This record gives sequence, C-alpha cells and structure tokens, in this order.
Amino acid sequence: MADNASVAPLVAIMARLRDPVDGCPWDVAQNFRTIAPYTIEEAYEVADACERDDMAALKDELGDLLLQVVFHSRMAEEAGTFALGDVVDSICAKMIRRHPHVFGDGSGGPGSWERIKAEERKAKEPDPSALAGVALSLPALLRAEKLQKRAARVGFDWPDEEGPRQKIEEELAEVVEATDAAHVEEEIGDLLFAVVNWARHKRVDPEVALRAANAKFERRFRAMEAMAGDGFAALDLDAKEALWVRAKRGGKPPKG
Repeated sequence: MADNASVAPLVAIMARLRDPVDGCPWDVAQNFRTIAPYTIEEAYEVADACERDDMAALKDELGDLLLQVVFHSRMAEEAGTFALGDVVDSICAKMIRRHPHVFGDGSGGPGSWERIKAEERKAKEPDPSALAGVALSLPALLRAEKLQKRAARVGFDWPDEEGPRQKIEEELAEVVEATDAAHVEEEIGDLLFAVVNWARHKRVDPEVALRAANAKFERRFRAMEAMAGDGFAALDLDAKEALWVRAKRGGKPPKG
C-alpha cells in the first residue's frame, strides 16, 4: 500500500502535462473555469460510488477527484498564487482551528464548528448578509436548503412543519393559476423551494431523497422495459401503466 508521499508522482505528472512545450495540448489549454465542471462531475462520481458502496469504484473516483485538486493547484502555481503544499497547509490549519475541543484547550465542543465558520466568514467576507458565501454553483436543491438554514439561524423560519406544508399548497395553487410560461416557471420554482423547506423541517435531505426517487423510477422503468421486450415503445399508455403497476409489485401480475 502506498504511503501519503505517493502524491508526489501525481504532482510531477501534472507538471509534465502542463508543460507548454512538451506537455499535452489539451491540458495546457485549460484554465480554472474550463476545469471546474470536471471537478464538480468527479465529486458527484465519488458520491455515486459511496451510494453504491463500491469500494473499488470509490478508490478510482477519489483518484480522479484528487487529480482535479492537483490540476487546480498546478495552474495556481504557474500563476504564482499558491501551490499544492499551500492547499494542504491551509486545510490543516482550518481543521485544527475548527476543532478546539480536539486540538485546543478542550472548550467549545462539536457544536462550535458553525460558530467558528461564521466568524471566519465575517472576517473575510465584506457582505454582511447572513446568506453571504452560499456558492452560486451549488446544485439548486442543495443551495435552497443552505439558504434556508442560514435564514433560520437569524430567526427567519417557520416555528414548525405546518407552515412550510401550507406554503406548498399555496404555491401549488399559484402554479395552477399562472398563465404565461415565465410566470409558470417562477411559480414552479417557488413550489420547489417550499418543498425543500418542508423537507428541511422533516429533517430529510432533499438531495438524497430526490436521488433515491430517481433510482426508484429508473429501476421500475427498466423493469417495465424488460417485461415488454422490444415492443415497449409501441404500447399505448394504458398498457404501459399496467406494466408500471406490475413493476411496483416486483413484476408480479395483478391478482385475478
């Protein structure tokens, strides 16, 4: 098993790939913005391997994600701003700073994490809003949840789950009443935001819940296709609905 020093060869490989004379033209042409989508994609693939409990895939995907860290660090080093060692030093300092109950005088406890983060944001963020620093590039469901949590910390929240539940009914009615396409889109956005709020009050991670719903739909749809064979697309909607019911029952036909 390789030790932690084995990251050095990867750093050397990236330096060679980025060499403007002897490197790879594709790697040399990249910049922070063009690489960022790949970084996000690799993070999702790590999450997918975790969800499937596939350790072999997780090892590979963590390697791909590590490559992204090295790639960004190499470009920053070329620009003279920071290098991989600075990234490591920064995260080490941050973890020690945010865990005074482990590395410090033992005060604070695990709950001090958010307080320390808030103090750090206040020190470096000119925007005084409680919502400052919630990244625009986050997936919409995740960003909605984070915005709501930030607002809740300063007292802007429903006292219980009944408020967001009623808000869903209100927003659904507004979707139905909307006429033009732009208004419909806006109201559906409000409806989704309200659903995230209700999920938060139910202590349900909306991203995890929707991922599970996607997986369930895919599993049942594939079961429908398997039952129908090559003729699935040609079936009418009633026949497809009957297959869907069978798929929900685990492929068993309805009782006669």
